[in-house]
Amino acid sequence: MIYYKTSEEIELIKESADILGRAHGEVAKLIKPGINTLKLDKLAEEFIRDNGGIPSFKNYNGFPFTLCVSPNEQVVHGFANERELRDGDILSVDCGVFYKGFHSDSAYTYAIGDVKEEVRQLLKVTKESLYKGIEQAVVGNRTGDIGYAVQHYAENYGYSIVRELVGHGVGKELHESPEVPNYGKRGRGTQLKEGMVIAIEPMINLGKKEVVQESDGWTIRTRDKAPSAHFEHTVAITKDGPEVLTTHKYIEEVYKF
Repeated sequence: MIYYKTSEEIELIKESADILGRAHGEVAKLIKPGINTLKLDKLAEEFIRDNGGIPSFKNYNGFPFTLCVSPNEQVVHGFANERELRDGDILSVDCGVFYKGFHSDSAYTYAIGDVKEEVRQLLKVTKESLYKGIEQAVVGNRTGDIGYAVQHYAENYGYSIVRELVGHGVGKELHESPEVPNYGKRGRGTQLKEGMVIAIEPMINLGKKEVVQESDGWTIRTRDKAPSAHFEHTVAITKDGPEVLTTHKYIEEVYKF
């Protein structure tokens, strides 16, 4: 069942999203070769709680961390650990915040130091594909229009689209209906209506589309161990067009790839 939000509820999600965006910005300040992801996770949790929020991911179905930190061939749901980031790595950082009864959800993939040009291009195209999808998040379109836009753009560069993991509704629950795949056909899928709030989150692989789950029961990586990139925004469907509720501006004030 899809839960349609009032304008007041969308404003509350924006408040949650502001805490989330600023938490991402604090994490971005520390991302460099030599830092370990446990430190990033601790910083994010402390910042969110200090600002009145609750980390959406921590203890969600048993997930033990505030951040999903997924380096290199890991697609999503990676665990923070003591491994230090190295020059040439990439790192997806996914986070959610629960505040005043509503969740927000966003992700960003970082290039660490001197990254191969083909991998840097993967990040650039994946981020651009997110905005191609957002352009289609308008009243009367369908989820397939979003998926087609993401898929068409990324596949034009020879990349592949993860099929097993998709975007989703966001609101009182972290994951709500409808599912929002990053692939699809125009005019297919759930119709978008005013008041829907969805997370659009392209997960794009440099190599093949197949993924596997690691033994921790959470981490998803590419089967061929080629790099993967992930960007995400929480978006409201309004009568005036898509409204991006989350922000990457705090990240991009301190980080450029």
